[in-house]
Amino acid sequence: MKPLPPAVPDVSDSDPVTRILDVAERLAMTRGFNRFSYADIATELGVTKPALHYHFRTKSLLGEALVQRYTLRFFDALERIDALAVEPLGKLERYADLYRSVLGTGRMCLCGMLAAEYQTLPVHMRSAVTTFFERNEHWLLNVLAQGRVLDAAQAAAVQATARSIIDTLEGAMLLARAFDDISRFDTSAQRLLAEVARASAHVQPSVVPDGAVAE
Repeated sequence: MKPLPPAVPDVSDSDPVTRILDVAERLAMTRGFNRFSYADIATELGVTKPALHYHFRTKSLLGEALVQRYTLRFFDALERIDALAVEPLGKLERYADLYRSVLGTGRMCLCGMLAAEYQTLPVHMRSAVTTFFERNEHWLLNVLAQGRVLDAAQAAAVQATARSIIDTLEGAMLLARAFDDISRFDTSAQRLLAEVARASAHVQPSVVPDGAVAE
């Protein structure tokens, strides 16, 4: 499978805000948002805590910035998937690869980690996490419905499938990490994609008028 091209960073890695976010993101994706402090970030960067507060007055604001940046990068990757893959199954395979690539670095999906801490997060962070998953679901719905005409029952089934894809991949990441065995994720992802392919075969294809070309 052709790997996705790397995203081009918006700012230089020497930018202090970028370096703060990079460290905070890694800590959140490995420990959880509530398991690191400004002191942890300051120690890694060799700066003082007041220097961090200059850029992010509160940890809540830092958390919002983390989710916003992660969401932006994730959906930049989905745009590249749309540009690279034509067939829905190919897009779904690359979508699963996004999760695997994160897991391969020893990290978890940032928003998946935050979802586990949802009740303890500031309100604005909760909203940002929910929005991330809603946007994922919407993208998956579009992929699953690509080139298809859906009646009400099929549309409901497609929505359930979109949610199941997210749920399965996030859960597979957790268990693969718990067992320190990425093959567990691969097995779950492959089985999921096979089930989606079988289910999609039963959805009515779009009707193309004579002389027209299907998109």
